Amino acid sequence: MRTKKVAVILSGCGVFDGAEIFEATLTLLHLDRHDAEITCFAPDIEQHHVIEHRTGEPMAEKRNVLTEASRINRGEVQPLQEANPNNYDAVIVPGGFGVAKNFSDFAFKGGDCDVYEPFAELIRGFHEQRKPIGMICIAPVLLPKILGKGISCTVGHGAAASGEVNSMGGVHIGCNVDGIVVDFEHRVITTPAYMEAKRISEAEKGISALVEKVISMC
Repeated sequence: MRTKKVAVILSGCGVFDGAEIFEATLTLLHLDRHDAEITCFAPDIEQHHVIEHRTGEPMAEKRNVLTEASRINRGEVQPLQEANPNNYDAVIVPGGFGVAKNFSDFAFKGGDCDVYEPFAELIRGFHEQRKPIGMICIAPVLLPKILGKGISCTVGHGAAASGEVNSMGGVHIGCNVDGIVVDFEHRVITTPAYMEAKRISEAEKGISALVEKVISMC
């Protein structure tokens, strides 16, 4: 069987202002266990703000999303502009507030948010080619904005985030931390991860299932 090539899109480094590190690492781990060929990408842009993760307070400094994301994968991260759906079998997006602050302004505007267009264009490219799209944690909230109404997805059981999905025209489906929701029509796979998880071992179960389904649908 041909090795599957998977693009992983990172929104920085750190749950409060970038990619959720456990989710990103678990994604990479399970892709490696499936012998996938992995390429990480991140946009070469300034992140919305920098959060002191010990206190949750904003810091008076600036950081670059690509530079920060490179911390997760030992420096092996490419600029988002170089990502081409033609070259990959699937795409996976870990969560973290970077999705809601750097890939969009969902953290501040909810369902009235705008999505960073190069990111949206990339996801649409995979969708147009019928290639699997995996979205983890908060990332699924952007699906209705990117792909249009009628996308089935999950962010767990939280009323606020699930309500925003529905308000944007998505079809939210409640899901436990160890489960996934598969929209077979649109070839989208989602899991709640740290929208529901209290421990890394809990997040691992859903992410493992998501990666397995993504690979099987390639």
